[in-house]
Amino acid sequence: MLSCIIVDDEPLAIKLISDYVEKSEGLSLLKTFSDPIEALQYCTANEPDLVFLDVQMPELTGIQFMKILKDKTHFILTTAYDEYALEGYEFNIIDYLLKPITLDRFIIAVNKAKERLLKSDVVETQFIPQKSDQDFIFVKTEYKVKKINVSDILFFEGLGDYVNIQTQEGKILTLESIRKFVERLPEKQFIRVHKSYIIPIEKIDFIEKNRIVIEGKYIPIGRTYQKDFWDAINMEKK
Repeated sequence: MLSCIIVDDEPLAIKLISDYVEKSEGLSLLKTFSDPIEALQYCTANEPDLVFLDVQMPELTGIQFMKILKDKTHFILTTAYDEYALEGYEFNIIDYLLKPITLDRFIIAVNKAKERLLKSDVVETQFIPQKSDQDFIFVKTEYKVKKINVSDILFFEGLGDYVNIQTQEGKILTLESIRKFVERLPEKQFIRVHKSYIIPIEKIDFIEKNRIVIEGKYIPIGRTYQKDFWDAINMEKK
């Protein structure tokens, strides 16, 4: 089940997309917003999986909205103007729906979102505690216990109620909290850099301002984690 919100300054558009969400399997509508500022505050606090986002809105455009949220969520753009399509694909955009939106086209976009966000080697997992000096971790699934080599892990990403363990081979989803991984991972190898991210220090490619890059993925360094991060890599913030 993907949690979603709708952000659009047109009441009729909100009603139409809400109806489409209700008819789509696997979507849970959390809230709708006609005010993008309110929606931005909600996303920052709650981090829904998916945002159906209009581009042309007063006070804050959809493009500005995505720039502020960056990689905190994913987007399906809904707009009457196709000139924004290329600019939108710089962000975590899954699809671009041109108004008037038809149900069949909406379902195609939702299926893309499911494929990207729910595709995983593990359907439902639970982290099994082990000693912090091990070079592997075990993840219990509905059907098996999966061994993950610590050296294969690229990062841990909090995604609402579950965590994505991104490895060299793909993603593994777990119904565990970021906090529990912090407690059990080798502390000299991994560090929490954001409320939603844990990274292995050795996998860092480079650091740009307050963002870490690991194999093309930009990971923000949260304000409260900056000092510990720079201390861990034995450098002062530039």
